[in-house]
Amino acid sequence: MPEPASPVCIELCSGAGGQALGLEQAGFRHALLAEIDPAACATLHANRPTWPVLNTDVRSLATDGLPSLARGGPVDLLAAGVPCPPFSVAGLGLGPDDERDLFPAVLAITERLRPSALMVENVRGLLQQRFRAYRDRIRQRLSELGYTAEWRLLYASEYGVPQLRPRAILVALPSDLLPHFRWPVPGPSASRPVTVGEALVQSMAADGWELADLWAAEADQVAPTLCGGSRRHGGPDLGPSRARAAWARMGVRGGSVADRLPQPGEQLPVRLTPEQLAVLQGFPPDWTFTGTKTARCRQIGNAFPPPVAAAVGRAMAEAIREANAHLAVRGSVSRAG
Repeated sequence: MPEPASPVCIELCSGAGGQALGLEQAGFRHALLAEIDPAACATLHANRPTWPVLNTDVRSLATDGLPSLARGGPVDLLAAGVPCPPFSVAGLGLGPDDERDLFPAVLAITERLRPSALMVENVRGLLQQRFRAYRDRIRQRLSELGYTAEWRLLYASEYGVPQLRPRAILVALPSDLLPHFRWPVPGPSASRPVTVGEALVQSMAADGWELADLWAAEADQVAPTLCGGSRRHGGPDLGPSRARAAWARMGVRGGSVADRLPQPGEQLPVRLTPEQLAVLQGFPPDWTFTGTKTARCRQIGNAFPPPVAAAVGRAMAEAIREANAHLAVRGSVSRAG
C-alpha cells in the first residue's frame, strides 16, 4: 500500500518560521507562507529556499484572493500566528479595536479555503475575561462555517523549551475530524523543565569563558517569556523591567543583546546573543536569522516555539490521518455492500 501523501498546510503571518518549522517536523508540506516583514521573509528563504514565501499583508489575501501557488488542491491545515499586540499588555490590549487585529482576515481566508483544520496561535492575554465576547464571536463565525473551535493554553516549558512562554492556541475542526483530535500531552519536561543554564552552558563556554559552569548553576531556571514587540518597539533587549529582574537573578544583563559570546576574563553578569535567544525559543542551532540585530531579535521574540508547534501539528496530522482512514474503510464497506 502506498504511503499517504503529506498533509498540506498554508500559513499566515509566518514570521521567522517557528510555526512553519514545527509543522514541517510534524509532516506537513507548505503550499504557501504569507508574511509582511521583509526581514522575516528573508529568514524563511535563507533556511528553506524551496518554501513558497509571499511577502504580503494577509488582509490583501482576504480581499483579493490567494495566489495560484496556493490553489493546488485541498488544504489540510490553515495555520496562523496573528499579531499579539492587540491582546497584550505591552500592546495596550485594544483587541478588535486595534488595527493590527488580523482575526477577521483569518476568518475570511478560512471561508475561502475551507481547510480541513485551522490552528491560530497568540498570547495568553487573548484568554482574558475581557476578550471573552470576542472569542465567542470568533467561535460563532467558525461554527457558521462548519467548524467546532476550542481554545487551549499551552506552556512552551512543558514541551522541551527552556522558556515559560504560555500561548493561547485556537484549534477549529469540522465534525468528521473532531472525534479524532486529541490535544498533545506535555512531555517529561512538564515535571522537570529544561533550564537556561542547561540550554546555554555549551555556547557560554565556546570562546573559553572560564565562568560558564558557574553561570549555568546560577541560571538553573526557566527563562521568562521573550518579547519581540512590534515595529514600534525600540532596540533589542530582554523585555520590560520585571523580566529584566528575573534575568538579573540568572546572571544576565537584560537591557541589551550582545554581538558576541562571553570572552575569557569577562565578569558576571553577561549578555545573551541573538543566537542564544533563538535556542531559548526552541530553534535548532542551524536556523539562521537575517537582518539587523534589532530585526533578528524581533523575529526571535515574536516566534512560536517550534517544539510546541510540532506537538500541536502532530496531533492535527494524526487526526487527519485517522479521519481519512476511517473514510476509506467506510468507502470500502459501502462498495462491498
